[in-house]
Amino acid sequence: MNPILNVISALGIVALCAIAWLGSENRRIIPWKTILFGITLQLIIGLLVFVLPTRELIAQLNNVLNVLLDASEAGARFLFGGGSSSFVPDPNRVVGPGPAGRWITRAIGQAYVVIPGDKIGSDNMNPGYIFAFRSLPQIVFFSALVALLYRLNIIQPVVMVFAKIFQKTMKISGAESLSGAANIFVGIESAIAVKPFLAKMTRSELCAILTSCFGSIASSVLGLYAGFLRPVFPSIAGHLVSASIITIPACFVISKLLVPETGVPETMGNIPEEPKEDPEKRPNPMDSTIVGALDGVKMAVGIAAVIIAILGIVALINSLFDALAGLPEPLGSAFQVVSLQNIMGVLFFPLTVLTGVSLDINEIWQVSTIIGRRVFETSIPPYITLAGLSNSGAISDRAMLITSYVLCGFTHFASYGIFVGGLSSLIPERRSEVSSLGLKALWGATLATIMTGCIAGLFDFGNPMVLGR
Repeated sequence: MNPILNVISALGIVALCAIAWLGSENRRIIPWKTILFGITLQLIIGLLVFVLPTRELIAQLNNVLNVLLDASEAGARFLFGGGSSSFVPDPNRVVGPGPAGRWITRAIGQAYVVIPGDKIGSDNMNPGYIFAFRSLPQIVFFSALVALLYRLNIIQPVVMVFAKIFQKTMKISGAESLSGAANIFVGIESAIAVKPFLAKMTRSELCAILTSCFGSIASSVLGLYAGFLRPVFPSIAGHLVSASIITIPACFVISKLLVPETGVPETMGNIPEEPKEDPEKRPNPMDSTIVGALDGVKMAVGIAAVIIAILGIVALINSLFDALAGLPEPLGSAFQVVSLQNIMGVLFFPLTVLTGVSLDINEIWQVSTIIGRRVFETSIPPYITLAGLSNSGAISDRAMLITSYVLCGFTHFASYGIFVGGLSSLIPERRSEVSSLGLKALWGATLATIMTGCIAGLFDFGNPMVLGR
């Protein structure tokens, strides 16, 4: 491992702060305590995850999450064909003929007949089937599980611990600390925890809450992302959790640089208590599980709809560029290399360099196009592409590790309406102000996720155990 890459990752953290400061609403105000303690928190978590013996805890956490991932497929396996399903294969299935035998069977018979021992793969099943029949049902399972854990008051104490750490170290208000901590587990629902304080929040607090919403992922999609990389990155589930935790301090650092605090937050110095529910109106655990599952269905359908719509629009735009490539020279030759993915790759190239992902310009370009695609296509197609490149050996393990950390967030236009619209619905009287902060928060969260990639790059020394191998 070239130590120059680790140095670049370290310098990238500083450079990202400088970029955020350049876009600040008030460059005279620099929140030094938030910056120093926020970055220190990220470095401490990075040490615990990558360097110190505590990294074994990530391995144990990953084992637990892998059990949950396997359990999440039980329902889908029942619905889509039972133990012999080719859509959702049973991991305990008896192994059948080897690759040669399966090839012969398909050569003389029907190409897509399921043969005992088969598992979903590029040799016999399109990745779209994996996404539709395995990944989307996982969202339903995890949404139901998180709802149940919230009902049983298992998640709330963990959220409160993180909220206190964020509030005490970074000197931010209790409300934004609580909302940011909740974002480790949920999405826009985190704002509901501080709903009584939203109307009187400062502009800086609202930006911080929006940025942490964009920058983290909800537990309901953790299984979705982990499933794509699990074959090539066995410990990905645990690392996605650590990425979510690392990103929250990064979001506060960047958001406070973009929109410095100029007022006095109402909850400065204390963590507000979550509103108490009426015991008589409080749903029982089974009701909470069912409601969570139904919410997961809505989310899964929404994700599928967004993927269909956005990928179609991207293909349409690229078709336009293909048509322009037929123009007379020299315009035609110029458009032959133009696509929406390449345009985003160019825009994200400098930011990708800051992560210290590689010294090979071709590998940097591959990663920058993957990261850039997220803006329009969400993180799902980029994660699928990343898994394919890693499986074929087209990119290094370091590139895969850093990119997986960077992609762990909702920093894309598809989530803009969800978070900006969701927060606006809670405080309709401040709708215009929330809308004006939307793109700023999305940009801030993008920088924050790239900073998380810098943390991963800083502490990556080429140890294959980090990947779970």
